Parts: sequence; structure tokens; C-alpha cells
Amino acid sequence: MVKLEWAEAQTVVAPLLHFAFLLVGQLLACCVTLRLQSSISESDVQVIDSKGMEAASNLPLPDAFLQFLNDNGIDPCIYTAADFLPRYVRLKPGCEEQVEVIEADIRCKLEKVEWLPNFYSLPPHIQIASSKSYQEGQIYGIDAASGAAVSALNISPGDHVLDLCAAPGAKLCMILELLGNSGSVTGVDVARHRLAACRTLVQKYSLGDHCRLFVANGAEFSLVPIRVDSDIKSLNREFGMKGDEFLYKEWTSRKPYKERKKAIKEREKGSLQLNQDPELIYYGRHSGVVGLSKTDLFKTVSTPEISQYGYDKVLVDAECTHDGSIKHIQKFENWGWTTLERRVLDAERTDDLTVLQFRLLTNGFKLLKAGGYLVYSTCSLTYAQNEDIVEKFLSLNPCAELLDIDGSECWPCKSGRIPKTLRFDPLTSRTSGLFVAKFTKHPER
Repeated sequence: MVKLEWAEAQTVVAPLLHFAFLLVGQLLACCVTLRLQSSISESDVQVIDSKGMEAASNLPLPDAFLQFLNDNGIDPCIYTAADFLPRYVRLKPGCEEQVEVIEADIRCKLEKVEWLPNFYSLPPHIQIASSKSYQEGQIYGIDAASGAAVSALNISPGDHVLDLCAAPGAKLCMILELLGNSGSVTGVDVARHRLAACRTLVQKYSLGDHCRLFVANGAEFSLVPIRVDSDIKSLNREFGMKGDEFLYKEWTSRKPYKERKKAIKEREKGSLQLNQDPELIYYGRHSGVVGLSKTDLFKTVSTPEISQYGYDKVLVDAECTHDGSIKHIQKFENWGWTTLERRVLDAERTDDLTVLQFRLLTNGFKLLKAGGYLVYSTCSLTYAQNEDIVEKFLSLNPCAELLDIDGSECWPCKSGRIPKTLRFDPLTSRTSGLFVAKFTKHPER
């Protein structure tokens, strides 16, 4: 009998294991679906009845959280799918011919996601962080539902895109990939350490040339995209200075001592002040920043001008309670369920979040160019953080229109309570939970 080498054995065994995993997952999904059909009444869709609550009581979730799910029409059975949901990776464009090499590297077969280009699924236990493919930037982890939210923007070459809540950065990377060597992306986040992680990602994947990152309150950010060929930049380059102001040179991680000392002192004073300029922590050579003065960089424009010079596409993936993310909820087993009550269940925090979400959506829409697209998303499954926000926003913004999402008829998701909105959930979509709504902006009359 011929003895197989280890690498050869893997190519034989890995596909069989992957097939077995998929089969088990499908059987489990079928069982859970039958269970749901017997516990949810047709007249009260997504509201858990007494049988559903009895079944949910067997799950390792605290009573207060189960009540929260019941109050919001969320089936707790979604949290039983945690160990059977695949994880997803996006393959960097240009690496399509390297799939077999990547499979050998991570010792697992990549299953192509037919409804989302360049996305692949793999069993949840497979770790990619130590793989050569990951470390060299050929693949990175991003949930397919998050990829769908980015895809809904219909990004075209040359677009100027705003990612208003950019951290932790996977969606930012996907946006930059879709743009290629054109346009620009402005990433904004209120948490400096989280935005620094975004900076690390875009540099790791060599995607930063057309990107600029600002630490700022997304509900108040007011900078429009830079038109690279502007007259201002041409004049600045010609004279090298604007008054006594120094012009931005190519970005470097090593700042002058005085500038570093000043930044440290400002951070020691506390959080970002409301009247403080956004902090620019990264910009690529083709982001439009090089050659500008600080005055020009932080110049704001009037609302009528924004309709003409604003962003072509805006993504508002708003801060939320994360109740649709199974992996996030699982973390509370280690953090403690009392932490869950404070971060997710506290009524005052939830009210504060919905106010913030509405402000983020409103400001993102304000910065959108007329005729552009905005996508609002959260990884919450509650109505208060999704459909209620959309309804309130539409009632106060007559120039906003909710749009159908191109290609979504092929996506494994459900319609939201409002027509044209979409909901991904673990049982229906085999992804993390996500709500998605797409808007366009009409010129004001």
C-alpha cells in the first residue's frame, strides 16, 4: 500500500471533512427551522410565544436578555447556531489563481460564496491569523453580511467614499479594494485606538494610498472630500507655502518631537473636545492631503455646496447593542452577564444609542452629494435601532428616498419591517445578524 505524504493526505481528507461540516450545518438549520415553525404564530411574526420561551429557557442566556429578545421580536434560537456558522474571508483581488495555494496554507478548502464576489466560507474552527496567506494580505476576515452592506453602495471607480464609523476596518479595506487606484476614502471613528487598528490594516494590505483617517465624532464630522486637482493645491505647490502655514508632506509614522509632545498633552486633557478639529492620523500619497495647508484641509463648506461637492457614497455602520452578533454575545460569558445588562439591556444606554444612530445617519446624509448613495446598517436586530430610525429619518428629510438594493434578490436574507430594507440573521443567512437600508439624495427644491 502506497503511503501518502502528509500534504497529499490533507488534500483528500480536508474536502471530506468540509463536506461533512456543511451537511451537519444544513441538518441543524432544518431542525431549528421546524422548531421555529412550531413555536412562532403566523399572526405574530418574529414574536416568541410561550413554547418559544420555554425552548429558549434551555439556552445559556440570562433571563433579562431573553426578555429583551422577546420584547424586540428576536428569536433566541439564533444563538444556538454559534458553533455551526461558517466564518468568512475575502480574497484580495488579483489573488484568484492562488486559491489552491491558500487552501494548502490554511489546511482547509475554501467554499466560494456564490452571491458575493471574492468571498469564501470555511469552518468556524479554522484559524487564519497565523497563516502565511493572512500575514501577507491575500485574505482577511469579514462577515458576508458586512460585505453585502458594502456591496449595496455600488461603488464605482473614481468615487469619493465616506466610512463614518470605520473601525475595526474590514469594510474600509473592502471599499478601498473596490475603488482600486482611483477616488478616495475618508474613514472616521471617535475611538483613536480603534482607528489606529484601521491604519494598521490598510497599510498591511497596501490599500492606503487613497485613504485618509480622522479621529472625530461621526455625528459632527463636516469635512468634504478633497478634489485632488483643485486650484488651491496647485497654487500651494507652486509657492510651497500659504502664508506662514506649513504644507502637508507625504505621511510618515514618525512625527516631529514638538508635534508628538503636543498631541500627548492634548490626549492627557481628556476626550475629544466638541470644538476641536478632527485629528488626522493617516493619509495616503494620493488621498488629496499632500500639498494642502491645514486651513485648506479643515475648511468646511455650506450645505448647498455639499450637494455638489459632497461624498458620492457614504457608509454609516452605526454603533449599536450588537445583539445580532453571536460572537459578540458569546464574549459576555467571559466578561460576565452583568456587563451585558449594562451594555445591552440598560434602557438609558439604548435610548442614548438610538439618538446617536439618528445623528450619525443625519450627518452622513448631510455630507452626501445629490444623487449619491448612503447605506445605513447595524448588527442589532431590534426595531428601535433599525426600522424606527429609518422611519423617523425619512419623515424629517423629504429629499431622502429609500432604494431597492441591486442584486439583493439573490442574497440569503429577509425583508425588514419596512419594504426595501433587509435583515440578515444566523438561521436565515448563515451569517452574523445585520440590518441594511439604502438611501439616495435628491436635490433640494
